[in-house]
Amino acid sequence: VVVSAVAVIGLTAGFATFAARVTAASPPPDPRAEGIVVLTGGAARIDGALHLLVEGRAARLLISGVNPAVSPKELAGTLDAGLAAGMACCVDLGHAARDTIGNASETRDWALSHGYRSLIVVTSAYHMPRSLAELQDAMPAVRLIPYPVASPELHVADWWRDPPTLGFLLRDARQGQKMALHFADR
Repeated sequence: VVVSAVAVIGLTAGFATFAARVTAASPPPDPRAEGIVVLTGGAARIDGALHLLVEGRAARLLISGVNPAVSPKELAGTLDAGLAAGMACCVDLGHAARDTIGNASETRDWALSHGYRSLIVVTSAYHMPRSLAELQDAMPAVRLIPYPVASPELHVADWWRDPPTLGFLLRDARQGQKMALHFADR
């Protein structure tokens, strides 16, 4: 009973810490790196990464985890003209990744092929802790600059009042706990 109580307290404290980090996450004011990687999963992520590229924050952008059926032309057709123009010169689509571990592997290969030692990482705030852990594990010598973006469909600021957001955060926190156990077993 005592062990169960301690486990529940630990899990609750861990989730509270995770939720606090997600709620407080904000992008840095002036990020600069050699490359940008965006992990697919929402339009806000891709738009945020393309804005960084168009602003000259890095030389190239990898969109990791793109559906293999999506071509650069199709993706550009969904964007504002100013962002679509950036696609022509400096955007690579990664079609291999199916999950966060795959994103890390795909990003590592892309960064190595370009000789990049610094990357701006664009993903949702709730996905950032797990993404950074996987990316750092795959590329320990690369400096990662987190650039969290808001997910418009989630109400992160008041997650405890919004059952869909609470459920979503609980699922992602659970994935993070699995990841922590995976790294602890190494």
